[in-house]
Parts: sequence; structure tokens; C-alpha cells
Amino acid sequence: MSAPALLVADDHPLFRAALIQLLRERFAAYATLEAASATTLGQALAEHAEVELVLLDLAMPGARGFSALLHVRGEYPQVPVVVISSNDHPRVIRRAQQFGAAGFIPKSAAAEDMAAAIETVLDGGSWFPAMAAEHSEADAALAARLARLTPQQFRVLLCLADGLLNKQIAHELGLAENTVKVHVTAILKKLECYSRTQAAVLVKSLEPEQEAGAD
Repeated sequence: MSAPALLVADDHPLFRAALIQLLRERFAAYATLEAASATTLGQALAEHAEVELVLLDLAMPGARGFSALLHVRGEYPQVPVVVISSNDHPRVIRRAQQFGAAGFIPKSAAAEDMAAAIETVLDGGSWFPAMAAEHSEADAALAARLARLTPQQFRVLLCLADGLLNKQIAHELGLAENTVKVHVTAILKKLECYSRTQAAVLVKSLEPEQEAGAD
């Protein structure tokens, strides 16, 4: 049986290497895995059932803001996710929490704090910095709507947000074009959207970059 593993998903090689070094020093009982994009993150989770925690950077190739977090939580609900981000605006932290993260660690945090946060989540708890931002009913409603999607529908939704046509989505995901059409219809219904454009705008609202100047 494989040893339990911790998966670091971050596209910055230096930070990823430093975090893996910290994990190997403080959590020697765990194997370490790494991914540098949303695609390789998905592959790693599919191939390694022994992953017990994902340490996730929000800004990775193939991810749209909180999309990677929502995807992992939807497809692997048993695997806790800790977001590690340089964008530690209170609203970003709170949105990560509402979208299912078990913790949030600013990249500026000291190694001791990172280790304490990871240990807390591995023990079944949660760890978030103190926040001034309040609970958002709009974000809670958005998270609930997105939770209705199947993992495949979520992948189709991200393609919609990139402006791809059904034929292009079919090629991208290896699906029949008619299957994509069925998925799009189901997505619009579940998200209560009237058009593909409206669904794309909804995905755009997942991007934390727009929160940097928020109050």
C-alpha cells in the first residue's frame, strides 16, 4: 500500500520546491507529489488515491480563479484543499472558505505558520487567517449552484468561459459533439443562466484578481 501523500499544485518552481522541502522536513511520514497546472493536478489526483491533502495555488495555467478549488472539491470531496496564495485580501480568503477550502495560507506566511496550518488540516480541522470580510450570500448561492454540476459539466463550463464552440469543446475534452450539446443545456439549466455568455460571466466572477482592490 502506498504511503499517504501531500500534493503541491503551484506553477512557480521555486516556491513549489521550497514548500516541498518544508513538507519533507516537517511531514516525513507523507510522500510529496507536485503539479504545475490544472491539468496535471487532475492527472495526479486521478492516478494517486493516496493523496490526503492538496496545497493549491489559485493562479495556475488552466485554472480560472477558484475553478480548480471547486473542481477538486466536486470530484474528490474526501480530499481537503488548502489554498496557498499571494493574494491574501480578506474577501479572497473568505471566498476560498465558502467555496470549500479547508484552509488558506498566505505565501508570505512564515514556515512555522505554514506547518501549523497544514498539521491542523491533516488533523481534520481548518485554518484561516483572521478576516474582516463578512459572509456573502451571493457567493454562498454561487457555490451552491456550481455544486450542482458534475465534474464533466464543470469542465465543459470552463471551456464555455473560454469562448469555445461545441465542436471545439468536443475536441478539447474528447467527447461527441451531441454530448457536449446535452451538457451545455444541463449546465445552463442548473446554473439558472439563459445563455452561454451569462454562464461565462458567472465563471469570470470566480477570478480573485478582481478582488484585489475590493473593500
